[in-house]
Amino acid sequence: MDISKLPLGIIENILCFLPIQEAGRTSILSREWRYRWIKIPKLNFIEKTFQESPNGAKLSTLGQAIDRKSEKKKIAKRCKLFNALYGVLLVHEGPIHEFTLRMEIEGPCVEIDHILLHLSKKNTVKRLKLDLYTFGLEGYTLPISLFSLHQLTDMHLSDCALFHERSFNEFGHLTTLYLDGLWTYATTLLCFLSSCPLLKKLTLHSFSATIIDVGDFTIVDLFKCLPMIEYLSLLFFIVTNFVPERLPKELPLSLIHLKYLCMEEVCFTHKYGLPFLVLLIRSSPNLEKLKLAIYPAFWLDKDEKGSFTLEDYSDIMLEHLNELKILNFSDAENELDFVKLICAKSPVLKQVRIFLCDKFDEDEELEISKLLLNFPCASPGVEKLIYVG
Repeated sequence: MDISKLPLGIIENILCFLPIQEAGRTSILSREWRYRWIKIPKLNFIEKTFQESPNGAKLSTLGQAIDRKSEKKKIAKRCKLFNALYGVLLVHEGPIHEFTLRMEIEGPCVEIDHILLHLSKKNTVKRLKLDLYTFGLEGYTLPISLFSLHQLTDMHLSDCALFHERSFNEFGHLTTLYLDGLWTYATTLLCFLSSCPLLKKLTLHSFSATIIDVGDFTIVDLFKCLPMIEYLSLLFFIVTNFVPERLPKELPLSLIHLKYLCMEEVCFTHKYGLPFLVLLIRSSPNLEKLKLAIYPAFWLDKDEKGSFTLEDYSDIMLEHLNELKILNFSDAENELDFVKLICAKSPVLKQVRIFLCDKFDEDEELEISKLLLNFPCASPGVEKLIYVG
């Protein structure tokens, strides 16, 4: 079959699955194919796929002054990436619906500023993904042009910084937001989330140190920004910023749309760990899937440890929960009781998957597995799977 005879839309979809270098090379196939690649609506630029050419990319004056070979190679690779990127954007025709950039950076990067400015002028991007690795440094500071991308439905930001003190009203179409390692003010984060009235899927994986000047904001303020949320994945340490000394028993506004909840690095013996988790469960009457990744408690100071029992939460009911998944189960205080409680309070539970941490010997694994498997369940058809090793 001659691929050239396929409909143009199918050819564009095929080209979208190729690395941008390979898509560009299709221009040599024939005169007919010469300009087809410049119209593909999905552009992916991954730094590691841009290897240094045999002759080496042209280095800047700064690059030539650096003696260390590894640093020269890094700069050459970056030059090649941005040269290719600018070249593609210069000749590209038609809308760009998806744009991905994955690379390492150190400090400000004016090249990325220029790219986002160019994309904002087209204003056709629906999915934007910036995976920027900053090696623990403060993230790449997002330029104001980002907020001109009014058509975004999906935004993924890793190791970025957002410090604009302004009102956001530009993200009326955004339904999916992924924030990993975001550096920002608490008030800016809340304004950002409030500007996304259709937001259904949120991943917020940032450490407490990256959210600055929380002040009097509480967890209630955070969840007021998420009235339509259906999928929520949180890093436990960020929510500790928004927790006062006393947590409410239930959120003022019920999370009636929430069906999937993931809590990463939750610590059951932390004074806010179990109370916050149960607060979310109690405030999510339609929750269907619950995933927990447990963090060990050896690092806790005395004032961070909680004193509570699962009897305090015997009133919860999970009428729609059908899947429970726990990673790094360590048999720490309250973990077994929590699983027992969930099994007893979930009448439609279908599957329980628990992955034991690697600190146990074979006898301990066997004993814990037996306990977990023998917990009584409100659901008669539940399947329990215990993973060891």
